[in-house]
Amino acid sequence: MNKTAIILARRVSSKILILRNQKIILDTDLAELYGVPVKRLNEQLKRNPERFPHDFLFTLTREEFENLRSQNAASSPSHGGRRYLPHAFTEHGAIMAASVLNSKRAIEMSVFVVRAFVQMRQALAVNQQVMSKLSELESRVDGHDTELQELVEAIQELIAPLPANNRRIGFETPLAAPKPSKD
Repeated sequence: MNKTAIILARRVSSKILILRNQKIILDTDLAELYGVPVKRLNEQLKRNPERFPHDFLFTLTREEFENLRSQNAASSPSHGGRRYLPHAFTEHGAIMAASVLNSKRAIEMSVFVVRAFVQMRQALAVNQQVMSKLSELESRVDGHDTELQELVEAIQELIAPLPANNRRIGFETPLAAPKPSKD
C-alpha cells in the first residue's frame, strides 16, 4: 500500500467504534468518507430498506447517542446539532451503502472501509490470543508459587552458615602416664 492508502486506512479505522458488541461506523462518518451529505445517505437508506437488514444497520438509542456525544464532544441540539438519532452501519452495511450511493468516491472508499474493518478484526484476534496466553501464564505461575517458595527456602538453608561447632580439631593423645625413670 502506498502512503496515501495507509493514511486513508488509518483515517477510516479511527471512525470505527464498538457498540452493542459490534464494530460500527456512524452515518455522519460514513457520509463524510463517501463524500456525500448525510441527507443523501439517509435518502438511499429509505429508498432501499431491503438492502439494510438489522445486522447491516441499526439506529442508536437516545442513551447510546448521548454517551457517544459526551465522549466525542459533539455539538448540542440547541446549537444546530442532529434532529434525529444516527444510524450505525456494520461492516456489511457500510459496503451496501457504497453500492446504493453508486458514486465513484463511495466505491473507492468502500475498499478502505473493508480494509479498516478487516484490520480491526485482526487486531482484536491478536489481542484475544495475547489475553489467552497471559491467562495461561498466570495460571501456570499461580501453581508454581508454592513450589518456587519451597525452592527458595531450600536454597537459603543450603547457603546459611553452619552452626558453630566447639569441638577441637585434631588428635588428642591419651593422658600421659608417668614415664618410667631410668635410674
